Amino acid sequence: MSRKKLIRISTVPTSLNTFLRGQLEMLSFHFEVVAVSSPDAELEELGKREGVRTVAVSMERHISLLRDFISLIRLIMLFAKERPYIVHSMTPKAGLLSMIAAWLTRVPVRMHTFTGLVFPTATGMMRRILILMDRITCFCATYINPEGEGVKRDLQRFRITSKPLYIIANGNVRGVDMNYYNRTSEVMEKAEKIRENGIFTFCFVGRLVKDKGINELICAFVKLFELHNEIRLLLVGRMEDKLDPLFTSTIEQIKNHKAIRYVGLQNDVRPYLAASDALVFPSYREGFPNVVLEAGAMGLPSIVTNINGSNEIIIPDENGVIISVRDEEAIFRAMKFFVETPDEVNSMARKARELVASRYEQNLIWSALLKEYKYLIKNGCQHNK
Repeated sequence: MSRKKLIRISTVPTSLNTFLRGQLEMLSFHFEVVAVSSPDAELEELGKREGVRTVAVSMERHISLLRDFISLIRLIMLFAKERPYIVHSMTPKAGLLSMIAAWLTRVPVRMHTFTGLVFPTATGMMRRILILMDRITCFCATYINPEGEGVKRDLQRFRITSKPLYIIANGNVRGVDMNYYNRTSEVMEKAEKIRENGIFTFCFVGRLVKDKGINELICAFVKLFELHNEIRLLLVGRMEDKLDPLFTSTIEQIKNHKAIRYVGLQNDVRPYLAASDALVFPSYREGFPNVVLEAGAMGLPSIVTNINGSNEIIIPDENGVIISVRDEEAIFRAMKFFVETPDEVNSMARKARELVASRYEQNLIWSALLKEYKYLIKNGCQHNK
């Protein structure tokens, strides 16, 4: 008996490479797995590493009616040829196009994971368009998987769909490899070269853009430095000049402030987390931020904004604090509290790793997903939850 065919699809290969590292290989023991995304060397590398077949289909991240139509036709042709039993998408454009194509070609299980929603922070006509796109995605899907409770609430609140919404395990697409995100001797040796003794180090990991709250973070840190000069801020991630760029004044502070260290995009963030005392993640919106999970796995308490995902990972005063969004003063107060109350911070740090392991360990997430796939196949796509 041949194995069922599973297509996992994202708009760009970075999403598959980041969120499904190791997962595709695991799934290939149970299904014939095909990874589909826009053409890129990264897609080819992913296929070799995971041991799965890849197919390149160009897809634009932004709205482009002509190119989107061409991408849709190519996906329809692909699904008609491959005859998959499950198509599982995980980014907005790939979700929209693949769910339509899978619906038209009558793929039995049409599954979309909402890792985050764009429309809540959009306005005007763009917001209406984004809501319509998500409604079409849900209409065509047989199984809708919000990554966490916050995303689920937004889908319900904005009446995106009346279909059942299924959160797998405790949420999160990837889960955390607790063996990898650990303070091993190798990681600590690298961290020692980054750490400055006697200096309280805050760390941010992610894209350096407005939506991540970087403008407010820099202003709050500069203000705090005037009171406490035994602090510093590590910024780990890519600065984007075109998409959602930072204020010019923020960029100048990042470049010139003596207590701010910008290290750019890093393949391995563990040494930077291990060399820090706390994560600060003041993002405006997320689906389920992996960096907060990774920081927790490395034993760091976090300062996060009250947004989807972050407010599910962080339990106030247990493994971090939750503050309001777009609030420079709130960031300042939270960072000041961390600097001035080391006993509280140490207590939160001791609990951080255990809390992540008990709810988001990688094998737990993967096993729950595999169980869900098998259930849907066995029961003819009907769910009794």
